[in-house]
Amino acid sequence: MNQTEEVVKAIREQTEQAPEIGLILGSGLGGIAEDISEAVRIPYPSLPYFPEPTVQGHKGQFVIGRLEGVPVIAMQGRYHYYEGHSLRQVAFPVGVMKALGIKRLIVTNAAGGINASFKPGDLMLIRDHINLIGTSPLIGPNDENDGPRFPDMSSVYDPGLIDVARRSADRFGISVREGIYLATHGPQYETPAEIRMMRTLGADAVGMSTVPEVIKASHVGLKVLGISCITNFASGILDQPLSHAEVIETANRVKEDFTKLIKEIVRVIGA
Repeated sequence: MNQTEEVVKAIREQTEQAPEIGLILGSGLGGIAEDISEAVRIPYPSLPYFPEPTVQGHKGQFVIGRLEGVPVIAMQGRYHYYEGHSLRQVAFPVGVMKALGIKRLIVTNAAGGINASFKPGDLMLIRDHINLIGTSPLIGPNDENDGPRFPDMSSVYDPGLIDVARRSADRFGISVREGIYLATHGPQYETPAEIRMMRTLGADAVGMSTVPEVIKASHVGLKVLGISCITNFASGILDQPLSHAEVIETANRVKEDFTKLIKEIVRVIGA
């Protein structure tokens, strides 16, 4: 029995629910998991191969149940490369959720705004990404049962799901941006010179997550929607230092709109 099968077996011993949509909830955005009904909560460390998350704002558990009547599994907190995990470990939960039956994955994160027209509190639909982490979760032996050795990355963020997100935002009068997300490995924030370079490369927002999970999701054939909460101006845009406390504070400020948007998206695609 491989590692994924072991984890799936351990989860199914606690619930027979079969999720259809996966959610990865980033820094300060985990509150939506509290709205999941019929919820079974499974702390990561209670499962094989799942260490304890170490980052503030990441509770560290699967929540399996129903959101807007749709069977879902939410990751209330994620792993990061900068915590000392390999990218295979960071992306491992995605393969577990696929094995549990999900077909679509909604990935969220807190990000710094590079685009000068963005401001803290904006929500950005991710159209594409740039991987500056410097490595990939697919390095190493490939299981052809998961996906091809050389997966196509030309349309990672599903246009149909992006359209659903746009229409869902319009329904509630929520203004959303669209753009390119760039991932670094962190944990340090970027320098002003690095932000100028990233803007030149075409990035609209920067963060330290999401891309490894999305690469794995694409590899195993999941449709992906990515949403960034712009929690701060990136380095050098304002003459002030950056802090994780600001990230959490901004995420908390926009959680009402964020929650409305995610619920509506789940309701529509789960209908």
